[in-house]
Amino acid sequence: MKIADLFKVEGYGVVVTGGASGLGLGFAETLADNGARVTILDIDAKRIAGETARLKDKGYEVRGAVVDVTDHPALDKAFDDAAAAYGKIDVCFANAGIDSGPGYLNAWVGENRGRNPDGAIENYADERWQKVIDINLTGVFATCRAAARHMRPRRQGRIIVTTSLAGLTQEGVIGSAYMAAKAGAAHFMRNLALELAAYDICVNAIAPGFFITNIGGGHAHNPETQKTVAARLPMHRVGWPKDMAGLALFLSSPACGYITGQQIVIDGGWGLGVAD
Repeated sequence: MKIADLFKVEGYGVVVTGGASGLGLGFAETLADNGARVTILDIDAKRIAGETARLKDKGYEVRGAVVDVTDHPALDKAFDDAAAAYGKIDVCFANAGIDSGPGYLNAWVGENRGRNPDGAIENYADERWQKVIDINLTGVFATCRAAARHMRPRRQGRIIVTTSLAGLTQEGVIGSAYMAAKAGAAHFMRNLALELAAYDICVNAIAPGFFITNIGGGHAHNPETQKTVAARLPMHRVGWPKDMAGLALFLSSPACGYITGQQIVIDGGWGLGVAD
């Protein structure tokens, strides 16, 4: 077998949650560009319509559905519909997520970089905490459960969870609920990998650092923010969804057949420290 054949995903049935923008859209487009048949799930109906139309115009086999990952019956139905459309589900990206608002420190950009009372633990509202946990952690659980129901009988599949560098370190700018949810999602991923390994279902995670997405109100699109963050990174640049393409394809493909329970950090070296 040629090495290139190990990365083929032609004809695969793929489901991506949070797939209408950012990293999720990057995952969807990468797999579709390599011949997979992709279902995009998202809560943003306008973005789903626009992006599925754009991808179909490129000749890709893509479909979309408006689904909130906190609505578990609707999520289950979306997976059932995808399986009915493609005859199977080979790959699932449990990617949907939201930010948790400000942390106890103000953002890296601007003159006011001190403490932020809105993010202090004593001011953290129950509703704010619970919403993030419901989407970023319980939503991952519900997504993986829906995927496993289709993969286990076939004894094959790939589940990829989007975690975060924030779940591996401490960062005052990022809200506590987000960091806790991402750390929880990583630990859940490892336990699920252990459970499903006997069925040839590989479960892994992608842990991004700072990437240009719409999360957090789209502050990452601010050039000043990008410049400030890039100065902290050993590679001196921020990440873009295209930087995920190779890893997304690898984790979805036969090349990943003996790798499971791993969280792969992709952060431009941020976790290593400041180099210059």
